[in-house]
Amino acid sequence: MEWLAIVKFAFNNKVYISIKSLPFKVNYEKEPRMDLEIRKKKKHVKTEEFVEEMKEIHEEIKMALIKSQKKMKNLT
Repeated sequence: MEWLAIVKFAFNNKVYISIKSLPFKVNYEKEPRMDLEIRKKKKHVKTEEFVEEMKEIHEEIKMALIKSQKKMKNLT
């Protein structure tokens, strides 16, 4: 169990070719951070703006995955 946090961080901190992004960033719209990092002060985004941005990101990821699926299908 002691390695689980490290493995999870490594997984979430890798840019995947099919989605061209970090899985963590796609889900939470921020970079994953280690517990030792100092939190930066930043403005809070309004909920509506956050929801719209997340919808846009998820749509982009969906299109990237569909494109990747088509490419893989053509290779077989």
